[in-house]
Amino acid sequence: MSKYGTIPTSSSSSAPPPGGSPSPLDYISRAKARGAEALATRRPWRELADPRALSVPRGLAGAYRRARANLAHFAANYALVVLGVVFLSLLWHPVSLLVFLACMLAWLVLFFLRDEPLALFGRPVGEGVVIALLSTLTLVLLLLTGATANILISLLVGLLLVLIHAVLHRAADGIDEEAGRWYTPVPPSTY
Repeated sequence: MSKYGTIPTSSSSSAPPPGGSPSPLDYISRAKARGAEALATRRPWRELADPRALSVPRGLAGAYRRARANLAHFAANYALVVLGVVFLSLLWHPVSLLVFLACMLAWLVLFFLRDEPLALFGRPVGEGVVIALLSTLTLVLLLLTGATANILISLLVGLLLVLIHAVLHRAADGIDEEAGRWYTPVPPSTY
């Protein structure tokens, strides 16, 4: 397979060394790169918190279009807001906070930072299965810590904040309201 047009960034990102597994420094380097890639999808916080962009939509259809566009456009920011609300609510439940951090570490290792597909007993495990298992495990472990009401209420508060913002935030001119993505108008061809 040709890698035409690609620029190698380092030799450590290729195959592991002949001795076996990659070094911990390679793993940390990949983790930093993946974290930077994930954070690159978020939008500037100034754009999200611009008070001049808030207005009441004209009806239910307009509210739905705005919510759909903003949920797609600010997805990474909204995820950070919800996680922040849950994290803040767990400060008063230290055991739940430790379980939350352990689950976050499991998510990083088993989902976000792995390069090749996860294998169990020699068989590959699909991403959907990994997401479902990790979500269920995280929810069950957090609910077993005794902070059930706190976690559910904080999730609800976070989701409610996100939904209110998504409906009230006017989409910028460069956002396709149906897809929630930036676009550049292409002038008609003059053939």
